[in-house]
Amino acid sequence: MTSAQPDLRGLLRRPAYRRLWVARTVSQVGDVAQFTTLALLLISVTGSGLGVSGAVLAEIVPVLALAPLAGSLVDRLPRVQVMVGADLARVLLAGVLVVWHDSAPVAYAVAFGLSCGQVFFSPAAQSLLPSVVEDGELVVANSGIWTAAVTAQVLVAPVAALLAVQVGFGVAFALNAASFAVSALVLRGLHEPERTTPVQVVSPFAHAREGLAALAALPLLKALAVGQLLAALSAGATSALLVVLAQDRLGGASGFGVLVAAIGVGAAIGPLLLLRRITNPRRPLFVFGPYALRGAVDLILAVATNLPLAATALVLYGLSTSTGTVTFASLIQSRVPENLRGRAFAGFDMLWQTGRLLSLLGGGLLADTLGIRAVYLLGGLLLLTAAAVGSRAARATTAPTEVEGTAGSYGRGDRATHPSQDDHRPGGRGRSASGTSGRAPASRRCRWGRRT
Repeated sequence: MTSAQPDLRGLLRRPAYRRLWVARTVSQVGDVAQFTTLALLLISVTGSGLGVSGAVLAEIVPVLALAPLAGSLVDRLPRVQVMVGADLARVLLAGVLVVWHDSAPVAYAVAFGLSCGQVFFSPAAQSLLPSVVEDGELVVANSGIWTAAVTAQVLVAPVAALLAVQVGFGVAFALNAASFAVSALVLRGLHEPERTTPVQVVSPFAHAREGLAALAALPLLKALAVGQLLAALSAGATSALLVVLAQDRLGGASGFGVLVAAIGVGAAIGPLLLLRRITNPRRPLFVFGPYALRGAVDLILAVATNLPLAATALVLYGLSTSTGTVTFASLIQSRVPENLRGRAFAGFDMLWQTGRLLSLLGGGLLADTLGIRAVYLLGGLLLLTAAAVGSRAARATTAPTEVEGTAGSYGRGDRATHPSQDDHRPGGRGRSASGTSGRAPASRRCRWGRRT
């Protein structure tokens, strides 16, 4: 089934990938509308930036609390059923804000519930993709989903803000509820291949521990985890404080808009470059290399006082974010055994959000005591360290190794018996992937712009 030159149009002609792509794209449209409208609502109701920060906390906590359980369930249950269940639950939750959107506590509770749904949806979607495309098509398939997410961010956010201001919050929240319903309807027609590896443990938490032990045996996964954590410790603060940097030295509010747009431009052209100019994009180099480029960009931002220079640097940041995110997801999908993928993606989500939370807390204190320049200097050094750690591990990992006690080896080993089987975030500045990972989209949480 795999062609020498896989392309997105060819993949979209296949019903299974088309359904998955449509479901994730429609869901992303609603997510962007929800995120934009919720921020405007909380500013309106609470009158403070701290009120908006509460929504970020409500988004992070479910990942930290539920990711181990979610990963286990994704590896135990049919993944399409997990995604449909998460979508239906989020239809009901999003519907609450359609009719009751004048209370901050209600908004926080709904944001918490929607994030709980995403904790289950994201690893299921990322783990399912290798079941609907061939191993050699994963980069193209992930690029298609990434590009759709970036496009949704660019087009939908201004429309959602306009609807909220001109028509009312209820209409914008209804858009999100409808998106989850459409996603669930589309996914119901997606037939998932049966998994033949039986689950040996009964407790989901014992299952999660079993998966962690198996994943720890993969040297490349350990390197990706270290890089992920270091990148999250960098991006959490630098993302949130980009507006402060713009206000201090790069043109204020208008400069901030230019910087965010520059990241979006880079994120949009990244997959095009990855697919057309690089002969073998699914290599560790294209995960860890972008860390170094993003680290250099942060060091430039630490000293830049010229808006065009900063914007040009952020175009490169967005470009490296998208290439790194697509490669990151594709590496996990191809090198982690099928029966461990859900726990792998959920674990990386938890790792990312842990680093992001610590970074948000520490970055604010650092900015207040030493200034915004110190935040970007430290962020750049953390990313350069992630690149160094990863490149050393990539050199040491010269061939796939078998994971004892799992179905097959990482790499294409399990394709011998499962021909149909084979999105996190490498530290960019989108919202939390799955995903991504980048100052751009990577699962539902990947949104271009600095990580929120």
